[in-house]
Order: sequence, then C-alpha cells, then structure tokens
Amino acid sequence: MSRPSLLIVDDDPGIVSWLAEALPEEGFAVRGETNARRALELLATTPFDLVVSDVEMPGLRGIDLLREIHKSRPEQMVLLVTAFGSIDLAVSAVRSGAVDFLAKPFKLEVLVLAIQRALRETSLKREVVRLREEVAKEQPHGIAAKSPAMQRALELVRRAAPSRLPVLITGESGVGKGALARVLHEVSDRREGTFVQLNCAALPSGLAEAELFGVRRGAFTDAKESRAGVFEQATGGTLFLDELGELPLDLQPKLLHALESNDVRPVGSSEPVRVDVRVVAATNRPLEEALRERRFRADLYHRLNVVRIEVPPLRERRDDIEAIVDQTLAGIARRGGRSLAVSTSALTWLRAQPWPGNVRELVNALERAATMVEHEVLTPDDLRGWQVAEPASLLDDAVGRELSLKELERLYIQRVLEKTGGHKARAAQILGLDRRTLYRKVAELDGEPPTDE
Repeated sequence: MSRPSLLIVDDDPGIVSWLAEALPEEGFAVRGETNARRALELLATTPFDLVVSDVEMPGLRGIDLLREIHKSRPEQMVLLVTAFGSIDLAVSAVRSGAVDFLAKPFKLEVLVLAIQRALRETSLKREVVRLREEVAKEQPHGIAAKSPAMQRALELVRRAAPSRLPVLITGESGVGKGALARVLHEVSDRREGTFVQLNCAALPSGLAEAELFGVRRGAFTDAKESRAGVFEQATGGTLFLDELGELPLDLQPKLLHALESNDVRPVGSSEPVRVDVRVVAATNRPLEEALRERRFRADLYHRLNVVRIEVPPLRERRDDIEAIVDQTLAGIARRGGRSLAVSTSALTWLRAQPWPGNVRELVNALERAATMVEHEVLTPDDLRGWQVAEPASLLDDAVGRELSLKELERLYIQRVLEKTGGHKARAAQILGLDRRTLYRKVAELDGEPPTDE
C-alpha cells in the first residue's frame, strides 16, 4: 500500500526541513515548499492526500492559499498551522474549508495525530460518496423505492410500460408523480421518443386549445406563425398531462376525441393531424371529486382511468427518506457542491416529520440547508429552519384532508409507533390496547393477514 502523500508549505526553511525529515518516519511521503505560489503550481500537476500549510507567509497567506487551491480542487484537504493562533482565526480557517487548525509551537506527535485525523476524514468522505453512488444505482431511474408502497407503484409501472394504454397517476402534491411518469416513459418502447410535459393548471386563458393541439398561422391576432401543440410534439413518445383535473371543461371533449381517434385539429386548420402519443395523466385531487362537482366529464375519466397508479405520501413511506436524502446529497455533490453528510440525529428528525409537501419539501429543505450551512455534517438545527409549518394538530390535519375514521386511526397508530421507535408494547400502552389487538390492527390497516407476532 502506498504511503499517504503530504505537501508541507511554510516560509521557514527550518520547519520544512524538520517535517520533511521527521514525517517519513511516521509513514508519510513528504514534499516541502517554502513559497506558496510554487506550491500552487505543484498542486496543479501533482495530487497530494493532504496539504499542511502555515498561515502567516509573505505574498500569499495560508487562508488565501487554501481558497486558491479550492478554486480548482474543492476536494483537496488542507490543514493550517500558525504561530498566531486564535479562536477567530481558527473559525475563519474552518469556514474557508480547512480540515483542521493547529497552533504553533506544536509537538510532532500532535501534528501526526491531526494529519491522521484529517486522512481518516478524507477516507470516510470518499466512502460516503461511494455508498451514495451505489444507493443511486440501486434505485431504478432515481426513484427511491425502499418502501413496499413505492415498490408496488414501480411494479405497476413495469407492467404498464409495454402497452399504449393511458395511465393515471394520483397522489398528493410533491410526491413525485412527474418522476414516476418519466420512469414509465424511460422503461417503455417509446424511450427514444420525446417526453413532453404540460401542466394543465398553468394553461393560459384563451390559449389552452392551441397549447394542446397546435395553431395555424393567422388563426387569431397573435398567431403570427404556425406552431405544433404538445400532442404533435410528443408524437412517437409520451405526453404527460399534469394536474389534469384543472383542464377546462370545454376542452375535455376534444381531449377525449384525440385519445380515441389519434388525431388532433390545430386551431385555424380544417385538416386533422395524425398523432401517435402515449398519454400519462396526473392529479393531486381525486378526479371522483371533480366528477361529483361536474368539473370533469365521466367519459374522459373512464378513458383515462385504465391503468391507475397511486403514489403514497412521504409520511406513509418513511423507509424511503434515507434513500431520498442520499440521492439528493449525491446530486448536490455532482453539480459541483460540497460532499455533505447527515448526522444520525438529523436523519431521525427527518424521519419524524410529517412533510406535508412530501418529497419536494424534503429535497428543498436539504438543498437550502446545503447552500446556507458552512460545515459538512447537517444537524437537526440546520434543517429545522427550513421546515414548513406543521398543521396545528393531527386532528386538524385529518379534518383538512377529509380522512375517514379508519385512515385517521392508521395515521394515529403510525405516529405513536414512530414516537416509541417501533416499540409495540409501549405503543399499545399509549393507545390503551393490548399487544395482540395492536398487532391485529396494524395488520388490518396494512392489508395483511392478522398475526400474533
């Protein structure tokens, strides 16, 4: 095994010579430089496991050297040492990205321990990145699917993929309906075609028909040129109609005609255009509700509700939270951000939150925290500031979401089990149930055979 490589940077030749002689006996390969600018030039061509640099040097101070190094090598570990040690300077060094800070004069064994600690941290960071990459590979197309509920959703995607039948994806806002629609496209035989997404809630008034079916030049005042609608754009691929329940009622018969005849008539045209599109629709409110309120046509509902996939809210698939965290932080690192980790206490806190905004809220909380914090291990305090206010109470939440008594019972049992860390005897005590009754209720609520466990 090769020895860890160190670059020692200090304007005092005596210190450089001393460390260049002493540190190899401790198992390190050492290169020394008395000029910070030359050290930068060396780092441009030669990799080192760790840079050990003095702070007070003529021309380029150690903290400035650190910042210059990180412009081209943000992953490079740098340990700073100085005879002018102070708490303020140490804080400034760490905020600038130093792995550690050591005050002169120091004993060799203290420096060796600091170097070993920094190298262990480097190794741990690389292992975290490797494990995150492995987790990302395990998740199909970037979808976190550790929970049985999401595995069932992905199994439905797999079964539906080979057909051309419409698919209706339902679930609360932020659960990942769009991501699941894209997975459906990517695993189908239409993957080489275009995936086109249209948010029906954002269709501009008066232009909705043109957005869907296209427009011919001169059809109305602003139609200065012909333009294809989303059906034509998605020919040979997949059209994802998000928030379908918000589609204007007068357009619904035309959408039904397009689904049944495979042709569309652009605004201002007398000739239909043939299309070959697989339609995937999504809604965050049950279309049955829109049917009762006469905001949605029954014939269109039945045409779309052929294959239905329910994406459960995050509070019902907490097993996915850790995988979502890993994927998000790995994505931040790939986009040029820092390699961050989440403490055990932070992960516990994340799993305990209701996440009314679901996956979108969790990802946004992680990205905001990663942008604002200056350390590399996120704590509950780092994340708590980005939390959307919870509903006033569990009961208010249930009433607002119009949950049935059975759904409320399931939610309350889940919350109590989470509070007790899965300890069923303690949960049964809080619920006022004997353990056998609790096991039976959990099994019934999960749709599983009763068990005495």
